[in-house]
Amino acid sequence: MTPSGAGRPAHPASESRTADDVEAGIIALWHTYGESHQRALRDRLVLHYAPLVKYVAGRVGTGLPAHVDVADLIQSGIFGLVDAIEKFEPERGLKFETYAMQRIRGAILDDLRSQDWVPRSVRSRARDVERALERLGARLQRTPTDRELAAELKIGLGELRELYAQLQLTSVVALDELIAAGRSVGGVGASLAESLPDEGAEDPIATLVDQDSRRQLADAIAQLAERDRVVVTLYYFENLTLAEIGKVLSVTESRVCQLHTRAVLRLRTKLNEQLEA
Repeated sequence: MTPSGAGRPAHPASESRTADDVEAGIIALWHTYGESHQRALRDRLVLHYAPLVKYVAGRVGTGLPAHVDVADLIQSGIFGLVDAIEKFEPERGLKFETYAMQRIRGAILDDLRSQDWVPRSVRSRARDVERALERLGARLQRTPTDRELAAELKIGLGELRELYAQLQLTSVVALDELIAAGRSVGGVGASLAESLPDEGAEDPIATLVDQDSRRQLADAIAQLAERDRVVVTLYYFENLTLAEIGKVLSVTESRVCQLHTRAVLRLRTKLNEQLEA
């Protein structure tokens, strides 16, 4: 955390001590909370890490239609933060911020799905697109172009891009959720963070499954068109927003949304094919 007045050059040692004091205070707060689990201590942790919620909600919100209120996403994310604090296990060696951001994102996506903000007709169109991608991929033995996909769907290229815009909400998923089926237990998927083993109790079978899942994902990404690969890499691995990616590619943010939606649909199709093979 950056201390107040960090832009002033005077008293750098004092500012450093202040930052160290904040960090020491949070460590002490975690220690005390771990012993007592008092609600008041939990609420102090929630207040400290609240900026994470705003950050994650903002990132998720950039890939959603304009009618989705970011304030609603933040409210859902707070519940994810509380859940993360209550279930965090420091002894597993995972940084809390990393764990919390996955929990926050998961809570936001769960709330979006529960409210079913995607019309049934749009979900049906998403399935049509995925089936068309499967047919073309099998026939062409490569990733089809937008023009080929539009012809398969018997629509114009402009209509296909409008369809991508409608499908934005259905494509807001984390990459580890796309391969959750390969790591599920009893039909319930687990995130990478939740499936991390203890240092002293590594499960070789789980390690092989995770390595295979990562390989499948890497293979699927490698088969994407170049622009789709760039969008996936910058968004999921470099943590750029859609607006920032637009500047890199010299296109509008709405066009990046379309590319992101297309990339996720194609990834989902390719990963399903690998699981069925």
